[in-house]
Amino acid sequence: MTVGSGVVYLLGTEGRGDRIPTKEEKRMPAMESREVRLKERPTGTPEEDDFEIAGVRVPEPKEGQVQVRNQWLSVDPYMRGRMFDRESYTPPYQLGEPMEGGALGVVEHSRDPAFPEGAWVLSNFGWREAFVAPGSRLVPIDPELAPPQAYLGVMGMPGFTAWVGLLEIGQLQEGDHVFVSGAAGAVGSTVCQIAKLKGASVVGSAGSPEKVAWLEGELGVDAAFNYKTVGNLNRFLPDVARGGFDLYFDNVGGEHLEAALFNMADFGRVVMCGMIDAYNALVPPRGPRSLLMAIPRRLTLRGFIVSDHQELREVFVEEMARWISDGQVTWKETVVEGIDQAVDAFLGLFTGENMGKMLVKV
Repeated sequence: MTVGSGVVYLLGTEGRGDRIPTKEEKRMPAMESREVRLKERPTGTPEEDDFEIAGVRVPEPKEGQVQVRNQWLSVDPYMRGRMFDRESYTPPYQLGEPMEGGALGVVEHSRDPAFPEGAWVLSNFGWREAFVAPGSRLVPIDPELAPPQAYLGVMGMPGFTAWVGLLEIGQLQEGDHVFVSGAAGAVGSTVCQIAKLKGASVVGSAGSPEKVAWLEGELGVDAAFNYKTVGNLNRFLPDVARGGFDLYFDNVGGEHLEAALFNMADFGRVVMCGMIDAYNALVPPRGPRSLLMAIPRRLTLRGFIVSDHQELREVFVEEMARWISDGQVTWKETVVEGIDQAVDAFLGLFTGENMGKMLVKV
């Protein structure tokens, strides 16, 4: 451990680490980097004081390793769940450790022939400016198919989530009437477009007039509404349900889920993707009063985790790349500059500040 300019730097070999460097490593030039760490586990809505930014030095790679300078970081709602110290489908963040998450970077130095210098790579080493990792933990991307940062959005996990949730879990059929909550987010906006491409009619909810205009004007959603201004959703939704939704793609939970269950068609499907409405709740949210409707309507409610469906990823990439090339799928990005603004970008997810994909440009 060395000290320079008042910042403590730790030398690591895989992302970061605390071991003592060898004499050979000491002679190698080190890359300076900053990373965002979880300082305290949030209670309720996260605050800036729950995080900290630390300086580190990233060494040259060893045999089989790659040194990467991140260019784009992904900011996603699911990260809130990893801040709890509890067992889940993905391990919790550890206090004092850098936050993991989707990131896109360029190879600076490589000792893995599969990753030449200058190549773009996708990783889970987000929330840091640079890192060293085995090549086996990196995924090469083709910037000719789409802009590189799209691999964190419509061509990446959010797009794959939308594709899997709608087509594999929801079993979308041509002619279905679909309701999408959080429709202007990274996942929701992709769901809306895929549903339209597959011959469905789509209703979407969003949180501002600008988002509603984007959904209807650019994405071709049949009807969109601002849930903040329509009043009681249980009273409003029948006006756009047209006798019942065949499929509800739930990104929000809470009042949206309750209202949707009251307005499903017989044998309707509910795809339970996310419930951002409850992510910061201090007490468990009340279950929807409309759950009883699942019986007479013969509904199917199914949650899913997109990482369980990696065998479908190549099919998704091929289809999404074709849609993008043909101009049939578009997207928006909300871009925040600098890793020191990553926490603000994350907090903005819970106040609806993003339209489309929230990204940090490093």
